[in-house]
Amino acid sequence: MSIYLSSQKVIKDWIDYNNHMNVSYYLLMFDLYGAETLNNIFKMGEHSAKTTGMSTMVVETNITYDGELKLDDKVDINLTYFDHDKKRLQYKMEMIHKTKNYLASTIEVLALYVNLKTRKVSEFENEKVQIMDNFINENKIKFKNDNLKFSSKLKK
Repeated sequence: MSIYLSSQKVIKDWIDYNNHMNVSYYLLMFDLYGAETLNNIFKMGEHSAKTTGMSTMVVETNITYDGELKLDDKVDINLTYFDHDKKRLQYKMEMIHKTKNYLASTIEVLALYVNLKTRKVSEFENEKVQIMDNFINENKIKFKNDNLKFSSKLKK
């Protein structure tokens, strides 16, 4: 099971000389169409950065490339796991080919909550902790916690 975040189509600019999507664009798709959606759900995205000076910064990733994508392929980006501690987010997403239903890629992310004015790691405000905890409670049955790399880095 997973939680749908968004869909995207592979465009010509992302195709390399091997006639498939270049490795760098998998990360771009996960970041722009997965992580940004997630950050907006938790009120930590662009709006938060611009209005409160608080946002997230990725400090570590683990990405897998499981299936080739070509021009005009459409994919769904889904969340398969999410957790947090006082200052960190850990999440994993998958990219699924929309029509052929195969796993194209996964990414696991460890991100920090940062005060952009001081450039220092900060603790989440109570409102954001509540939003994240509610999200976890509503969706934990859909999470897969196998093959996670960063769980030991959360300080619970």
